[in-house]
Amino acid sequence: MSPTAKTPARRKRMPRAQRERQMIEVAEAVFSERGYTAASMDEIAERVGVSKPMLYEYFNSKEGLLLACIQQARTELRQVTEQAVVGAPTAEEALRRGLHAFFLFIRERRQAWSLVRHEMTLIGTSAADEIETTRRQQTDLIATLMSGYFDASDVDGIQAAAEFVVGGCERLAIWCEHREDITPGIVTEYAMNLLWGGLERLAGR
Repeated sequence: MSPTAKTPARRKRMPRAQRERQMIEVAEAVFSERGYTAASMDEIAERVGVSKPMLYEYFNSKEGLLLACIQQARTELRQVTEQAVVGAPTAEEALRRGLHAFFLFIRERRQAWSLVRHEMTLIGTSAADEIETTRRQQTDLIATLMSGYFDASDVDGIQAAAEFVVGGCERLAIWCEHREDITPGIVTEYAMNLLWGGLERLAGR
């Protein structure tokens, strides 16, 4: 080899955690665009810039990759909602902050939200259970929050209220998908106007 010849630069290997995160982000986009059934591991691998066998090495299957996407979104949603209510001086303010964090997450993470919204196409897969676990996470988080402000002995009342909040907010999030003019701040106030009256009475028992 001549002194001036250069050997090809070896591509730096990406750390496993970083590569996994990259795969999840790309898969989330493809699942959102194509739908779970039509999405292919070939396309995901091509967009990531890895081989299809590497995807299977990390996630075992297409369903395993989908589960990883939902689990990642669930972790992030819990983090943002928990952080939002820290230091809230009243139950009303805690609810407002938590709702705003949820609607902001839905607006900023549309692809992740679409995986949850299209759950009917996932019935019969483990992903359906993961979606319900995400709901359960939010319901439990709200119930725990309420217990800190309301009469904690009214377990059923608090649980029912938490279920109602989560169900109602899901529908509002779907409504907002096609309304760019409805900002997270606006929909938060709509939700507060509808929800707080009943919750305030619960707090006053």
